[in-house]
Amino acid sequence: MSEEKVPKKMQAVYEAIVALTDEVCHNHLNEEYAQLSRKLAAALSRKRPSPLASGRPKSWACGIVYALGQVNFLFDRSQTPSMSAQDLVALFGVSQQTAGSKAKQIRDLFKINRLDWTWMLPSRQDESPLAWMISVNGFLLDARHVSREIQELAFEKGLIPYIPGEGKDGQEDV
Repeated sequence: MSEEKVPKKMQAVYEAIVALTDEVCHNHLNEEYAQLSRKLAAALSRKRPSPLASGRPKSWACGIVYALGQVNFLFDRSQTPSMSAQDLVALFGVSQQTAGSKAKQIRDLFKINRLDWTWMLPSRQDESPLAWMISVNGFLLDARHVSREIQELAFEKGLIPYIPGEGKDGQEDV
């Protein structure tokens, strides 16, 4: 588990939220959801003022997983893992309206859209064409099919998840 940077005054709230997201993710989803949930909870903790300072931890925890689920098609039964929105909110003990409202607040705060590779499960980034689309001199290109130099620049600017051919961990693919 990676340690996320969280302001000291938000540490207790962050830990309460992560305990809830970890439980649901480990028991009903997967480790990738757990990691992204921790990352998103930490990012929310660092916002000034942090929206996590008000509201119930279980509402925020559900909103976090709900928002990530929307990006990763959690509510689509053809995907793995999958779960209905009703089942997800029941696991956290909140209403559908509360979960949807918190998820929208989170998506708006971070400008997250449904195909945002930043909040996509790492296992899905390879298959997402939008994770690899970059604009070079006004032309949209697939970063997987451009020169290494352009790939490195795109990666440094945070435009692509990793440099193709190196893999997600920075090691060269064999």
